[in-house]
Amino acid sequence: MRYFFLAYAIIALLVVGIFGIRGQKFSQPPVRIFPDMDEQDKLKAQKPSAFFADGHGGRLPVPQTQPRGFNPAGESSIGGIPEYEFGGTPDYYHTGQINGFFGTGMPEQLQLTAENAHELIARGKERYGIYCAVCHGSSGNGLGMTSRYGVPGIANLLLPTFGEESYPDGRLYHTITNGKGMMSGYGYNIPVRDRWAIVAYVRTLQAAKASSK
Repeated sequence: MRYFFLAYAIIALLVVGIFGIRGQKFSQPPVRIFPDMDEQDKLKAQKPSAFFADGHGGRLPVPQTQPRGFNPAGESSIGGIPEYEFGGTPDYYHTGQINGFFGTGMPEQLQLTAENAHELIARGKERYGIYCAVCHGSSGNGLGMTSRYGVPGIANLLLPTFGEESYPDGRLYHTITNGKGMMSGYGYNIPVRDRWAIVAYVRTLQAAKASSK
């Protein structure tokens, strides 16, 4: 038993010697078992860097990139897409809501007709394949690629809970824009019109599922 107390005393002295007594001041940086983000590989603004061949830490933007809000004088688009399509006014087209409630139906700004509706759906299919299918699956059943790696909570868009009656078009648009649960929002990646195109395509997938019963 005496060896236990001796070992305990030695360990206590080592702990106090390494970490110090509470409130004690040190001239050297403390020992951090879990440094977390205290030591980062970062470069402060205007500082040189030997990592780059020219020795400059500050880098010019990648060619052909254009930050939002810094368009050349007289221009109001990003890569040919009107800049307001990424933000916009608080109307149904930009928010999916009418007087604080989610609306249903396609916004009038899309100017849909029986002749051009298929173009919006085709665009939605393309955008869905790029942004959504990896999780929700090509058919919308929630069995996309990420489900094979154990990603939980992927919505099955073919369930009645995501149908138009229980999950209005505006709410679906709002979810695409702002995200929900583990899903990140795509408001900064997908223009407004393309988000509505995805909504239209999801409704097409749901209609195809319903007709197959």
